[in-house]
Amino acid sequence: MRKFLQRLLSAWIIRMSNKFGSRPNRKRIHAALNKLYKTISSNPGKRGPIFEVTDTDKFIIFSDQHKGARDYADDFALAEKNYLKALEYYHLQDFHYINLGDSEELWENLLESVIKHNKATFEAEKAFISKKHFTKIFGNHDLYWDNDPLAGFNLNRIYGTKIPIYEGLILRMPMGGNKFDIFLTHGHQGDLQSDGNWFSKWFVSTIWAPLQSYLQINPNTPAYDNQLKTVHNALMYDWIMTQKNIALITGHTHQPVFASLTHLERIYIKLNKAKDEKNADDVAFYNAELTKRIKAGDKAPIFGKYKPGYFNSGCCCFSDGDITGIEIDNGFIRLIKWSYHRNAVPERVLLEEMKLSELPDLNLFFG
Repeated sequence: MRKFLQRLLSAWIIRMSNKFGSRPNRKRIHAALNKLYKTISSNPGKRGPIFEVTDTDKFIIFSDQHKGARDYADDFALAEKNYLKALEYYHLQDFHYINLGDSEELWENLLESVIKHNKATFEAEKAFISKKHFTKIFGNHDLYWDNDPLAGFNLNRIYGTKIPIYEGLILRMPMGGNKFDIFLTHGHQGDLQSDGNWFSKWFVSTIWAPLQSYLQINPNTPAYDNQLKTVHNALMYDWIMTQKNIALITGHTHQPVFASLTHLERIYIKLNKAKDEKNADDVAFYNAELTKRIKAGDKAPIFGKYKPGYFNSGCCCFSDGDITGIEIDNGFIRLIKWSYHRNAVPERVLLEEMKLSELPDLNLFFG
């Protein structure tokens, strides 16, 4: 029956996905981000909170775990060990954990299967709740949390309490006599499939996604299409260029971005510097990093002259088990990864960092 339905419906599903799905569109993305930021800024609460932040506050931002059922399609399985070790570390260090969406892969799995096979990770997340250090944002692959009548009941089953689920949040901090906002959201804004009205979001999470899963049809989305994800990141950056005293952190594309440059671009910069300095060890190291990232499907847009206000947390489901995230701590913002190193023990690796005070209206040149 499945093969028959595949032949019958595949062309139609792909055509509809291309028409209404994740194709990046500047006007839609900008309108959606403007609306959400304005809503949270003027009326914090239902769609997202505002946290007044000082240098003593610490945040870790992870996104895109895509927790599955530990089957062949579970992208999170290899990363689980790194993820658990990272959460243990940040819990002990009193970080506030912001889960930036697509934490659960509910387009390919039933919720019951995800709950059954991810008890350890849910318990690790639950540990932050008792300290009031946990904020959960929904993405397009876990829209369920935003629109299903049973979402609250199931959140209570998982975490022991019905935690609020938000579309975004703002970290607001004093800077140079003014207020500076870091706006966080998953990043699927502007996607007609998953960022439309209540009915369209319900239809995607309850009907459309399970149908695609059953038929094993996976039209391209930013997470899997290299060209789409670079275009999507560029449009997110384009929005920041229209703003003042705002930085933006998203997930969604699975492509880490730090201060408006992808991690891949920064490796190229460091490689060129190592070549200029004739540092053979660094040249070998960065060449190896390039090979690793290119194999992972990363592809870098070149922004040219740029304003370092856009960040992307990457994902927690890289094919080698690595996870990436964004730290905000002690007046710094950092891109980090957790990776298996000596004796296959997960270790935190600092990739990039800069002072938060360098963000407002700072323009640099890449080239």
